[in-house]
Amino acid sequence: MYWLELAGEEDAFAAYEASTAAAGVELLAPGIASAGSLGGGVGDRESPLRRLAYTHAAHEAIARTDAEVSAAAAALDAASLDRDGTVAVRARNVRNTTDVSTAAAERELGGVLVDRGFDVDLDDPDHVLRALFAAGDRAVHDAVPGADGDAASVCALGWVAAEAARDFAPKPTDRPFFQPGSMAPADARAYANLAGASPGRALLDPMCGTGGLPIEAALVGADTLACDAQAKMVRGTRENLRAYASEKPGGPEWHVARGDATALPLPDDAVDGVAFDAPYGRQSKIARHELADLVSGALAEAARVAPRAAVVADRDWRGEARAAGWTVDAVFERRVHRSLTRHVLVLDRR
Repeated sequence: MYWLELAGEEDAFAAYEASTAAAGVELLAPGIASAGSLGGGVGDRESPLRRLAYTHAAHEAIARTDAEVSAAAAALDAASLDRDGTVAVRARNVRNTTDVSTAAAERELGGVLVDRGFDVDLDDPDHVLRALFAAGDRAVHDAVPGADGDAASVCALGWVAAEAARDFAPKPTDRPFFQPGSMAPADARAYANLAGASPGRALLDPMCGTGGLPIEAALVGADTLACDAQAKMVRGTRENLRAYASEKPGGPEWHVARGDATALPLPDDAVDGVAFDAPYGRQSKIARHELADLVSGALAEAARVAPRAAVVADRDWRGEARAAGWTVDAVFERRVHRSLTRHVLVLDRR
């Protein structure tokens, strides 16, 4: 089992993204989830977990206790610790939700390790023990199968197994081509992950805009196809991909073309996943009924060319997605600012 330290403030979304890289993900407390296994090999630099946007790290589970230093120290003392080499302890008060002193936790847990015969190296240890302290949350507690009693605070103890690289492209304003309304890199990475972007797989963005989604898909190693109805967006996406996802011999490929999302020049099942950010009513010059036709047509074409999709929009397109033949696997509402909430649909074709 593993403990996942989640990033951001939207735990349900972060846990769902984590499920693209780990099996059996369940929320334990704000900012912390458990997972039954990790894909790609523990510690492997190619581990899928390293590509995640909203997970900081995964830890090989040692114990789970109440969020008290004494309880964590007792659990560590009783645990089987099959590690050789030097160690260090890093404690975190996740989102500052507890009154635990992380310095005191590191001293006491470090003392347990010394008493167990470990050598401590604070600068370059062979292994890092992480203690994640978080407050209890009733909604999270009630969602955990088999949970009973109070929504107690949690300490999750584990050896650091893998950390996310968080190697996103620069923010949109720092890229060669920029247009207002461009998506933040971490969000684009997460949506690409939800659509199945990974090495050896192909992802399509049929409404690529400035290329945020294709860039992040390419950075995680997916072959990337992109198109847009506007020639300037096609040119801009190519410019951005050249800057941040240059092709390497034997590596992933990317292609950008001008095209209509409702009539893609691709055969059936041409790609493994589709991700797109649909036009927003306040940004688009398309009349409302025409926008609905555009999104409906794009959803139908996406279902023809791929078995999975992640769709981002300023409204809920579930009805149109189902009409296009999709099964809705997950729905999220993500507040960007006061006047914009992004609706995220994760779709499967079954």
